[in-house]
Amino acid sequence: MDPDRHALLHRNTERSNVLIVALALFQVLGSVLIATDADAAPATDALADIGRILFFDANLSKNRTQSCATCHDPERAFIDGRDNGVGGAASLGDDGHSIGDRNAPSAAYAALTPPFQKNDEGHYIGGQFVDGRATTLAIQAIEPLTNPLEMALPDTAAVIERVQENSILKGMLVAQFGANLFTDAERALAAIGECISAFEQTATFAPFDSKYDRYLRGEYKLTALEELGRSLFFSDLTNCSSCHLLNTSTLKQGETFTNYRYHNIGLPPNMVLRGKNGRSPEHKDKGLSEHPAIDDPSLAGKFRVPTLRNVAVTGPYMHNGIFSDLRTAILFYNKYTVSSAQSRINPETNLAWGEPEIKETIDIELLNQGQPIDDGRARALIAFLYTLTDARYESLINR
Repeated sequence: MDPDRHALLHRNTERSNVLIVALALFQVLGSVLIATDADAAPATDALADIGRILFFDANLSKNRTQSCATCHDPERAFIDGRDNGVGGAASLGDDGHSIGDRNAPSAAYAALTPPFQKNDEGHYIGGQFVDGRATTLAIQAIEPLTNPLEMALPDTAAVIERVQENSILKGMLVAQFGANLFTDAERALAAIGECISAFEQTATFAPFDSKYDRYLRGEYKLTALEELGRSLFFSDLTNCSSCHLLNTSTLKQGETFTNYRYHNIGLPPNMVLRGKNGRSPEHKDKGLSEHPAIDDPSLAGKFRVPTLRNVAVTGPYMHNGIFSDLRTAILFYNKYTVSSAQSRINPETNLAWGEPEIKETIDIELLNQGQPIDDGRARALIAFLYTLTDARYESLINR
């Protein structure tokens, strides 16, 4: 796509003018958008182009105010950068006041998450959402459309109706999936999810162009502090890589900095968020044990390990957004490795860390590994984590 057309698409996205975006794409694709045999395999690039339109389409929410990009803003490393009254923890819904109980994760690098499954060691891994309830990215993409706390369309039929309001978008979908696509609402919904997933699998979401990636390619030299942080991260001293490392090699291209497993690290509930969303302070978010395919109380309170890609610019942190500062998220682990009075205090509040939401299943053995992280080590680790920021987001780092 030429630069002028890319700029046009970007401007139209900001104005949420999906029809003009679709028309521009229609002109670009040209001969690709011919009638396609219903049994023919859709073209991946064409699906991603359709998915791009769907991703920015605010008409796919009840009040036509919210799109996928609202909570996963491409200019903010695919997180929700809006002021929601709770420090960015959780996202406001389409009605402007509904709010959930979990922090919206970045959509960057999400396409690399494996499908929900048990690995060879018998541990659950992968899946979308922090509890893995969506097996694949395509399934995850469509759930917010009818979630009453998010885009809030009443049902699948309403989603399909909204999509068909845009005749150009409808034509693009029919060209890829066949003329009878909209006669089967569930099939049409699956096609929408497939297209959004195809867009999220593009390099826009996973460029692997951070300073760390450039370092691996010999294009960037780490500073002394960054190198110290890298050494600490990959060492047994800090235990970071026990969860935040996919590949065993420390010099592996394409590292996502998560093993995609599920753990309970003893986080307290976010009472500020609970005060906003009306959930009872006694409510227990059981995480993985609430997965529809799981009935195992020993998994209560376990959440999927997030990627550390762009972690410097994707706060607040943890599944409930309870920590605003990256340093706090790092020092939290000291409560399990040292018994000093300082390790018991949240540096953001100067109060004791809150009681764990679910105590019984905390992964104590895992958390007791490693050594305490003092201020010097924390600074070095943060310097290294900054190097995991995609090039386009480096200007967002608040040093």
